[in-house]
Amino acid sequence: MTPDRVPRKLGFLGTGVMGTPMVRRLLRAGFDVQAWNRTASKLDSLVALGAKQCATPREAASGVDLLLLCLTDSTAVEAALFATEGAAHASSAAKLVVDFSTIGPQPTLKLAERLAVACGSGWIDAPVSGGAQGAQNGKLVIFCGGESTDIQQAEPIFAALAQRFTHIGPLGSGQTLKICNQLIVSTSLLAIAEALALARAAGLDLQRVPDSLAGGFGDSLPLQIFGRRMASGVGEPVLGEIGLMLKDLLVVSTLAGTLERPLPLASKAVELYQHAVNRGIGRNDLADLIRLYDRAGE
Repeated sequence: MTPDRVPRKLGFLGTGVMGTPMVRRLLRAGFDVQAWNRTASKLDSLVALGAKQCATPREAASGVDLLLLCLTDSTAVEAALFATEGAAHASSAAKLVVDFSTIGPQPTLKLAERLAVACGSGWIDAPVSGGAQGAQNGKLVIFCGGESTDIQQAEPIFAALAQRFTHIGPLGSGQTLKICNQLIVSTSLLAIAEALALARAAGLDLQRVPDSLAGGFGDSLPLQIFGRRMASGVGEPVLGEIGLMLKDLLVVSTLAGTLERPLPLASKAVELYQHAVNRGIGRNDLADLIRLYDRAGE
């Protein structure tokens, strides 16, 4: 595919909380999308909008200009690409893979090298920030690692999905920046939950706290989205799972260990998110982190 050719036919693997609204936006932008998801029923709403449902990653990756991934972790990415019916075995495989998943830089480099050997496809790591609401509204922020010519090919895709994308460096750099982002977000959510728990114990009206803090140094998108949910006791629909944030924090820990950099705040955050998972709320919305501060959970 030459740099001046706009990709029109896309394969998409992974239509979960983030992938579904992303595919929806791509369809509305005029792209042809053939999609696969491990739970096939999650494709129903997208098929109604014009997406083609595929039975396997191999089918979804066949004959497309670009293959897009939005999967849970590196194990899921590896399986979708290299299992018996994986995308690496597709006929007329895409020359470029764009991975929106959060898997860390080391797995990215290994999987990209393996894919290049298997079928000659290039790779952009393009993890996203902005959550499900950002995906629905086309307001994601994308962190890109890879070759400039490859990223040029993907720009029309990014334009349909994001308010901004940044080419931060070579392959793996996007993952590194996303992991730094997740360290900020994960610890901020814990601070918000703790602050709201303190406000509640002191007798403040929690419903008024996010509005009252708006515009000050304590304000943030996590406060206005998840803090409001914490204050209202709202956890549906799930905008981000506690267990998935723990997964991202473990990637943070892995990278820190590789670089021999102690991160005491990240280590404490891992402990608290793990405690939440152990309490059985790992599949719950991040707003349920406030339950860590319920007296019944002490």
